[in-house]
Amino acid sequence: MAAMEAESSEPFEKLGPVRVLAVDDDARNLLAIEEALDGVGQVICAQSGDEALRFLLKDDFAVILLDVLMPGLDGYETASLIRRRERSNATPIIFLTAINKEEAHMLRGYDAGAVDYLFKPFDPSMLRSKVMVFVDLYEKTREIERNAAREQLLLERALKATSDKLDAERALRHSEARQETILASLPICFHARTAEAPFAATYVSKGVERLTGFSSDRFMADPDFGISRVHPADREEVTRSLSAAHETGSYACEFRWRRANEEYRIFLDQGVVARDGAGLELLGTMQDITEQRHLESQLLQSQRLDAVGKLTGGLAHDFNNLLAAILSGLSLLERQVSLDGKAAQVLDMTRRSASQGKDLIQRMLAFSRRQDLKPVAVRMSTLGDTMTGLVAPILGGLVRFDWHVGEDIWPVHADPAQLELALMNLVFNARDAMPSGGTIRVKAHNRSVGPAGQGLAAGDYVRLAVEDTGTGIAADVISKVIEPFFTTKPIGKGTGLGLSTVYGFAKQSGGTLRIDSELGHGTTMELWLPRSREAQDVTAKDELVFEASAANNAGTDLPTAAEDELPTVLLVDDSQSLRELTAMSLRQSGFDVTAFSGGAQALAAIEKEPDRFDVIVTDFAMPLISGIDVIRFARSLRADWPALIVTGYADAEKISDRPDDVALISKPFEDAHLVAAIRSASRRR
Repeated sequence: MAAMEAESSEPFEKLGPVRVLAVDDDARNLLAIEEALDGVGQVICAQSGDEALRFLLKDDFAVILLDVLMPGLDGYETASLIRRRERSNATPIIFLTAINKEEAHMLRGYDAGAVDYLFKPFDPSMLRSKVMVFVDLYEKTREIERNAAREQLLLERALKATSDKLDAERALRHSEARQETILASLPICFHARTAEAPFAATYVSKGVERLTGFSSDRFMADPDFGISRVHPADREEVTRSLSAAHETGSYACEFRWRRANEEYRIFLDQGVVARDGAGLELLGTMQDITEQRHLESQLLQSQRLDAVGKLTGGLAHDFNNLLAAILSGLSLLERQVSLDGKAAQVLDMTRRSASQGKDLIQRMLAFSRRQDLKPVAVRMSTLGDTMTGLVAPILGGLVRFDWHVGEDIWPVHADPAQLELALMNLVFNARDAMPSGGTIRVKAHNRSVGPAGQGLAAGDYVRLAVEDTGTGIAADVISKVIEPFFTTKPIGKGTGLGLSTVYGFAKQSGGTLRIDSELGHGTTMELWLPRSREAQDVTAKDELVFEASAANNAGTDLPTAAEDELPTVLLVDDSQSLRELTAMSLRQSGFDVTAFSGGAQALAAIEKEPDRFDVIVTDFAMPLISGIDVIRFARSLRADWPALIVTGYADAEKISDRPDDVALISKPFEDAHLVAAIRSASRRR
């Protein structure tokens, strides 16, 4: 405080000396004045009116001693000019005169601003006493002004300090309000509670209302309120965790809590033990992690489905090899052995069973997203007549089918056949959910998804919704219905692959399947497919697949060796039974076949005798060296080497890496289909 006072008074302590201005054209008179006023003040001497005015421009004076008669400006004129200046108009003037004692001259002097007269020769003591009166008055005036200025400064500083304090308090209140608003906007609240059951709240931040729907006062008014709304199944664990904080020094517990709207949300409560004046208390935070746990559950479900998909794809590959061997063996038996009617019937039944197994494998591949799709631009509105014609006769009289897809719906990028199959699966599921009848509606909407779209990349999509008015699906079952072989239908009424097939098709097509259902209020199945940007989306590679597919439907008559000179075939397959049966079948059809069990053996044979083989027929998925690797090596020796790939399943991305002119044959296949594909490949050479 003392330092502050010293600092505040410093500008007023450095005052200049008291000055007296003596104006006389006679230097002897000026010397006499200096002698007489020694010790009274600093005497400034001027020998003319002009010089006196110059001094007055720079300094202030306590009193002015002014000679009346001077060359140039006389005393009266100088006094008049001094009075005109604002800075000096109040400075006392004492006229010095030796001759003008007449009353008229004295009145003129008073009119010019004089306060007194001294007559020369003057008495030094008289001069000193008159001047000291005005010097004392000047010093007192300066002291009064200095004190007033000092008080004014102190007052201003006090006002500024008060203003700064008010500003600081206002800023603090604003900061606290802003902080409270931010905390209230977050899904988190801060709290303090007693360390003993029932753990009564002693402080709860306003953010609790956002979390629970109750105000903070509600928690502090009733000690049992917080713990009473914990889910009964979680209450014991919460109590145990809070009670154990005495020993561990901290706690963390996760529980379900019933909000004001009676909805249970998952809360994470964690904190530490602190000591206050009365004992121990728990200081912590609570946040709503319901969405986080939901997303984690979705991620785990997605990972589980992906693992099941990979397992399903591997099983499908092995089953396709077995089915291909079965169908090939049946064809060989049929061609080599004469069968009576009953044996032929058994053979035909066995072939049909194998074909049904093939359809089952195709569904498994659809779920695992490893089927070979042929996406094109498909206009949803054009499927109306097709779908109505396909499903209406099967739905029965109790179920009504309504197709509401307008011409304004964007075209989708999808495989048309698989899209129709997916829609039929959704419609049949809707029918089975309405045993007493109802309405199935198919609607479509254009939708754009941003970066935060759940399960979808950003872009444009068509949302195709299949709605029913059936029994609905329980919430705990919805996440399971897309799993393969899971079904709620009675035994013998379904394989459990319908929705899993649709899900796999949607994901492989770049979309997704969403299910919204409520018990007793029906179900909506949403198939999201990406918008097609092309009017025609068929590639040359797809045409080869279509060509092979056409060959698959061309009939079962095998060509004979007499038709044309048949190409020499290099056959590669890691399945021994399928490799041997396929080679046997092709040889019976007139082909010269050399078979290898793996890619390494085939590469060695190709390198040794590059001109021996006309067509390469290779399995896609083989250990170490794939079928595509075999074809690429062969074509490094002969660029136009005809080839085709046979596959039980293939990763869609990897299978797209095959050369553009290489056809794809899916296992299991009919012998005639393989022969037709080989002849087609050799003709393209």
